[in-house]
Amino acid sequence: MAAVKIYGIKNCDTMKKAFVWLDAHKIAYDFHDYKKEGADSDILKSAIAEHGWDNVINRKGTSWRALPDDVKDGMNEKSAIKAALDNPSLIKRPLLVKGKTIQLGFTPDDYQKLFK
Repeated sequence: MAAVKIYGIKNCDTMKKAFVWLDAHKIAYDFHDYKKEGADSDILKSAIAEHGWDNVINRKGTSWRALPDDVKDGMNEKSAIKAALDNPSLIKRPLLVKGKTIQLGFTPDDYQKLFK
């Protein structure tokens, strides 16, 4: 098993950029596809504990916009976990786990720092 695990959706543009970066830097990783495997409850809870639900949930995406206003307005840690487990497309992508570090999103600079 690789020391790095990346969570997301294979056809997401940001995921593709992260895969290209990891491959170019010869970093082995395991991929957890939300569409095939669903969200990982433990990783989701850890990410929310570390980064806050409002950072883990992608509030700029179409999945967020599709939620009813009362759900969005009443969102908290507990309801964010439930919503993300029900619809993993709500989770910011990629979510990368390296050891005990959870990295949200992708930028080359952030990955460079993480893998130095």
